[in-house]
Amino acid sequence: MVNQNRLARVIKRMETKHIDHMLVTDPTSIDYLLDYLNYPHERTYVMAISTNGHHQLFFNNLFFVDHDLGIPITWFSDAQDSLGMIAEYLKKDGAKAIGVDKNMEARWLLPLMDALSDASFTVASEVVDLVRGVKDEEEIALMKKASKINDEAMGYMAKTLASGQYTEAEMDPLLLAFYKSKGASDHSFEPIIGYGENGANPHHMNDDSKLKPGDSIIVDQGCLYQGYCSDMTRTFFYKEVSDKQEYVYNLVLKAQLAAEAAIKPGVALADIDKIARDIITQGGYGKEFNHRLGHFIGRLCHEAGEVNTTSPIIAEEGMIFSIEPGVYIEGEFGVRIEDLVLVTHDGCQPLNSYPKELTVIGNE
Repeated sequence: MVNQNRLARVIKRMETKHIDHMLVTDPTSIDYLLDYLNYPHERTYVMAISTNGHHQLFFNNLFFVDHDLGIPITWFSDAQDSLGMIAEYLKKDGAKAIGVDKNMEARWLLPLMDALSDASFTVASEVVDLVRGVKDEEEIALMKKASKINDEAMGYMAKTLASGQYTEAEMDPLLLAFYKSKGASDHSFEPIIGYGENGANPHHMNDDSKLKPGDSIIVDQGCLYQGYCSDMTRTFFYKEVSDKQEYVYNLVLKAQLAAEAAIKPGVALADIDKIARDIITQGGYGKEFNHRLGHFIGRLCHEAGEVNTTSPIIAEEGMIFSIEPGVYIEGEFGVRIEDLVLVTHDGCQPLNSYPKELTVIGNE
């Protein structure tokens, strides 16, 4: 069913952008607005939104809808010209300034541009993306629950890793089983479990490595709970920690805490990135912090919107994004510490409560 509050927020942003019609093709964005998820693969799937109050869903009749979506549907078959139907609808509805989202394929967009040569087209993904970026109360509650499960799962991981008996790859199914025991349906992304030098690769693929004394252990994990994602990272040390590892860990933690402390409505996300990056650079490891500080999250683990040095986004109450500085020393080890944070009226609230102080496991 159409979520009228979310739709109204999209229309308000359309008006600000001087767009009279918006063509949404991202299945996750359509799900966000209709509470109906469909992956059409190569077939046309478009939600047309208008500032005049006329909205339409264009849908292949191969797909089944078992309830009223609260929006008129134009059905078509594989044998019909779906793009021609969309173009005719837009002409009749007086479309002049049309926004399209980043997911619209060129094979759809170019014929529409030809058919509607008197209209202007612009990529306007931010119209929906920025609405999705500011969570409503229902979304916040679900993401808090997903993060609570993730906190519990991190405790389970620390305890299980302390035994030293499991490879990185063997930890993955154990984590998934724990998530499901707590009511989550799946991983929100493939977890990254990096032992020792494997942790120096921010996107390491879990392998058959086993723990050795002195290894750092990066655990980057998240679960999917009722359609919403969690994500967090902690770094542990197995049996012992060197002076260098301790220094780097405390440097990353200092950057992470400083970034969180600076978040409040009205602050540029680029400035938040700079705060963390400057601390790590001043500590001697700027080149080893080789990724953005954070990303937005919601129905997808990585949603539109970044916390980086070029981000144009200004923090708003209700936004949820990650804060995850890291240092990666090739051939040695890596450290990353990540929380999800909710922007509040006067600051931010971390959604994760699992401890962040340096922890050595395996000596219990």
